[in-house]
Amino acid sequence: MKEKILVTGGAGYIGSVLVPELLKEGYQVTVIDNFRYYQASLLDCCYDKKLTIVRGDVRDEKIISKYLKEADYIFPLACLTGAPLCDKDPIGARTINLEAIELILKLRSSRQGVIFPTTNSGYGRGQEGKYCDENTPLKPISLYGRLKVEAEKAVLKEGNSITLRLATAFGISPRMRLDLLVNDFVWRAVNDKYVILFEAHFKRNYIHVRDVAMAFIHCLNNFEKMKGEPYNVGLSEANLSKLELCQEIKKQIPDFVFLESKIGEDPDKRDYIVSNAKIEKTGFEPKFSLGDGIAELQKGYKIIKRNQFSNI
Repeated sequence: MKEKILVTGGAGYIGSVLVPELLKEGYQVTVIDNFRYYQASLLDCCYDKKLTIVRGDVRDEKIISKYLKEADYIFPLACLTGAPLCDKDPIGARTINLEAIELILKLRSSRQGVIFPTTNSGYGRGQEGKYCDENTPLKPISLYGRLKVEAEKAVLKEGNSITLRLATAFGISPRMRLDLLVNDFVWRAVNDKYVILFEAHFKRNYIHVRDVAMAFIHCLNNFEKMKGEPYNVGLSEANLSKLELCQEIKKQIPDFVFLESKIGEDPDKRDYIVSNAKIEKTGFEPKFSLGDGIAELQKGYKIIKRNQFSNI
């Protein structure tokens, strides 16, 4: 029988895609989630005897210690994700995004592997034309970024771990999010037909949520040779400015109009390009292009309404 995996926040945007894939691969999976968004994203997995679901808070030491002891690997996905949400609830951000990770590290044994998703927003503002790789100094500019960087440092220090510096995710998930940049812009293109861009030259990297899930499984399959290191995870052909992203969307939605405002600022000041060469050298290869995601989102937006899905 395959290993046992504990996934905190397993009913979230990434977890709702990852958990079914883990079950398909034969892993025994325990999910701890507080279901704060009233999501029903794992209902179609409940038939699987390899799945255990626990409704609980990742800051609850009694719950974590009970379910942690049986795990071979821990995926700490539970997180207040994104700068706006963390700014809205800074105490929750610190206790969930950092202190809950420290709790897991305190309680786990050295035999238990950790694969931790952080964010490449830790790079903050890169140098124009220069790729950020895993040796680039981390200079986060948001509370969210700072907490994730601090948590990553703790995870790597404790050993027997891998950290994944994820690009901005996109694509349909059973626990959908519309506040992610690609998902948001495609929604606007489909429904509003226009968007006003602030600081449209700011660049970042992107990755499909299903490729994020596959990156976790890739790390599981290659844990011994990959452990002890951080890895950027993104689409190497998708280091794009917001203006360039809109141009890609317009290729599929021709009546989409986007204008750059000369007045106003983007509260998210991230601006960098990222090298994903390190994880690619281990054999990981994303399967979904940005164009694939834009096409998928258009289909999904015939089903959902905006007020159902957001973090903020």
